Amino acid sequence: MTQKQYLLGMTLAEISESVQELGLPKFTAKQIADWVYMKRAKSVDEMTNISLKNRQILFEKFEIGRIEPQEVQTSKDGTRKMLFKIADGKFIETVTIPEDDRLTVCISSQVGCKMDCDFCMTGKMGFHGNLSVTEILNQVYSVPDAEKLTNLVFMGMGEPLDNYENVLKTSDLLMTDYGLAWSPRRITLSTIGLKTNLKRFLDESKCHLAISLHNPISEQRLAMMPVEKSMPIKSIIEMLEDYDWSHQRRLSFEYVMFDGINDTLLYARELAKLLSTLDCRINLIRFHTIPMSNLRPSSNENMVKFRDFLTAKGFICTIRTSRGEDISAACGMLSTDKNTKT
Repeated sequence: MTQKQYLLGMTLAEISESVQELGLPKFTAKQIADWVYMKRAKSVDEMTNISLKNRQILFEKFEIGRIEPQEVQTSKDGTRKMLFKIADGKFIETVTIPEDDRLTVCISSQVGCKMDCDFCMTGKMGFHGNLSVTEILNQVYSVPDAEKLTNLVFMGMGEPLDNYENVLKTSDLLMTDYGLAWSPRRITLSTIGLKTNLKRFLDESKCHLAISLHNPISEQRLAMMPVEKSMPIKSIIEMLEDYDWSHQRRLSFEYVMFDGINDTLLYARELAKLLSTLDCRINLIRFHTIPMSNLRPSSNENMVKFRDFLTAKGFICTIRTSRGEDISAACGMLSTDKNTKT
């Protein structure tokens, strides 16, 4: 039996080509795209402005590709973590974070991660594969209260630039006029800095960018982030200097703070020096203790001193509020042992 294709994740041009191959009216493509992306249909049967005969033709070759989460956990602060089963029986986690009039979805782009950062549970899972565009988009469409989402961050499981083509296509579909017509200012990509694909992202996308930095001293960053060896943070900074960050697109740096490792004013001074040529924000993040790591969270006192020093240097610097820690949904905690079970 031939595997059906998924409509979720197809561009209007791709849908149009398929419609022509099936001998359906040309305008059917726009109707299909509208049902999939704007009306959020879960099955071909819902496409009631397409004739029953043509729906049957579609049904024989296509399905939407929507899959509901297998588990939903809710934190005491309202954060939710969803477990999705994807192809080959593997699993990913997705988080939604409510805040005032915003609802942000933190989506995954890979099953696990190759980057092996010492402070990240996802990295300790190892790498189990890239997500398809359908699997990435399904997280946006199938989380609880999906229609209320206001913002999206590629900060879940995986390194987005290691699955660049699918991540770019996903964001483009969210922004297109036949999709959700989101502004690029509603989407942020977080990366440790894979240089070649970072250059492509900077040239091909207008979405916000967040760089995972965590230590301004190269040798020490290397000890916790192996990527520093092949792609030093200084070379990433030099690349970013070639772009204009003074207008709509926002550049930010993520800095997880570890007790006795990177949380003194020495590091604040080095960080200020490293980023002095960029118009950027700095987000200080509380470390959440994870198994298989001896790292410990910095004290509130040190985090406040660190923030105040950088603020005095002219940076917009904030201490990010920790959300969802009680359900292991906070930054760096996304992981699932289901991928290792038979």
